[in-house]
Amino acid sequence: MSTDAATVDTRLFGREVAYSFDGPWSAYWMALLRVIAGWWFLNAGLGKVYDQGLTYDTTGWLEFGTQGTIVHPITDFFAANAAILPNLMVPWGQIAIGLGLIFGVLTRLAAANGMILASFFYLGNAGWGHGFVNGELFGILVFGGIALFGAGRVFGLDAYLENTALVEQHPRLRYLMG
Repeated sequence: MSTDAATVDTRLFGREVAYSFDGPWSAYWMALLRVIAGWWFLNAGLGKVYDQGLTYDTTGWLEFGTQGTIVHPITDFFAANAAILPNLMVPWGQIAIGLGLIFGVLTRLAAANGMILASFFYLGNAGWGHGFVNGELFGILVFGGIALFGAGRVFGLDAYLENTALVEQHPRLRYLMG
């Protein structure tokens, strides 16, 4: 096995296999994936705000749309007690995640929050009408890949933010960036 962090050498089905993650095509692909996932969430969030205004009404989905799913006790609580939180969190969270990914700002933080929202949507998919493999699961995997490979450093503002004095003084902030 290679010790170079940018190259993976391993055996697969008895054959030696190597793949380099430091090539330009991998970086371009991750940047494209980041921008498309960002547009996906930005479009979803803006659509909700456009349809219903500044606070998107999630109470119907929270109360009835998730019945019979693993997250129904949580969504039922929010529908009854704190509906304002998901009403703001869903559309504005999608907008913030989308903008963060499109511009490559705090990319890992945006992707991690995208994974959280997509997981919530995935587990709340009432009745699994579209099966276990659906768009929400795809979103979880895409956001995970974006966070894992640091996609904000390519054509993103994270590459510039990591060189600022604030990040130099607080190096742990790099964990939030791409």
